Amino acid sequence: DLATAVEESVHGIRVIKAFGRGPHVYAGFSAQAKSLQETEITKAKTLASFLLTVVAVPETILGIGLLIGIAQVANGTLSVGSLVAYFAIAAVIAGPVEGMGMLLGMTLSTKTALDRHFEVMDSINDIDSPAQPRVPAERDGSVKLEHVRFAYPDTAGSHRPILADINLEIRPGETMALVGITGSGKSTLLNLVPRLHEATAGEVLIHGQDVKDWDLQELRTEIAVAFEDTTLFSTSIRGNVLLGAPENLDEQQREALLAEALDVAQAQFAYALPEGVDTLIGEEGLSLSGGQRQRIALARAIAARPSVLVLDDPLSALDVRTEELVTERLREVLAGTTTLIVAHRPSTVMLADRVALLRDGRIDAVGSHAHLLSTNEHYRFVIASLDDEDQPATVEVSR
Repeated sequence: DLATAVEESVHGIRVIKAFGRGPHVYAGFSAQAKSLQETEITKAKTLASFLLTVVAVPETILGIGLLIGIAQVANGTLSVGSLVAYFAIAAVIAGPVEGMGMLLGMTLSTKTALDRHFEVMDSINDIDSPAQPRVPAERDGSVKLEHVRFAYPDTAGSHRPILADINLEIRPGETMALVGITGSGKSTLLNLVPRLHEATAGEVLIHGQDVKDWDLQELRTEIAVAFEDTTLFSTSIRGNVLLGAPENLDEQQREALLAEALDVAQAQFAYALPEGVDTLIGEEGLSLSGGQRQRIALARAIAARPSVLVLDDPLSALDVRTEELVTERLREVLAGTTTLIVAHRPSTVMLADRVALLRDGRIDAVGSHAHLLSTNEHYRFVIASLDDEDQPATVEVSR
């Protein structure tokens, strides 16, 4: 259990950080580590006591036998030869008896390992972590980037800027699509908003406050993220979707929120699984198809009820019909949420109120889709490229 928790935390580090679940996961790890420590100590004590008994009982019996034998020899009721013969036989028998005890001790340890093996084969245990309270605050929902620069260090130690001078403002409640050619830095820019990366220069403002001045946990309860490369955890669908949900909801409200999030993401397939939304989905959600995993990740971001929603091409693995249904419902949900969405499909661009064109590390133009199509040649080129990159729909097999 502990190894699985660590592995999943490493694989899902971006999701954990994006939803502000660092302390929550660490507390769960600490509890599991303490439980493992106590179990190992108890096992060692039990095994030591057992082996001590197996070794001590024959030796004690021989010691008692020696005392009785000496008394009987002194009284003339037992000959010295008989006493020696007795101890010779006892010494021959004692070795195998002690060996059987050692073997039995090893068998107990082996049984424990076998029991654990079959537990893992039967199911993957849920990771139970303490809740993290939300910090209530009045927010206006604005997102603003002022003269933001960012560079990844290369192997030579230099810093080549990916984002040279970003100036962008997203109004409260507005949906902004971010488009650009491959490698232009769209996903990097998105990671600056929840402070998964630190801007090299400039300011990223959430609700008018620089993200560097925010408490990280509070910041990440304000922002929900859905990444293109989906990361799920080997818990139930319910646990994955409600990972970042507000903790002050009662059970009925959580169920309503779960149902709404699954409905918006067109993830109703969850109810048809063997145990419904309580079905364990396997390590990293590998029992689900790519489109199903992506819809669960989108539902997780929606269920977080954020004031700012950051989406990195959340519909890339969906077939055309499912994408249309998700798009329709997203328009309703995003109406009151400030949203920044990276678009790799023209259909995703259509979700947005305005579109920002990223070019050469700068925001080249901002406007409606229709306006940019009519006025910006590079935007027309990018949209045409998105059309070319669109792959035929993949039929998902119902599970």
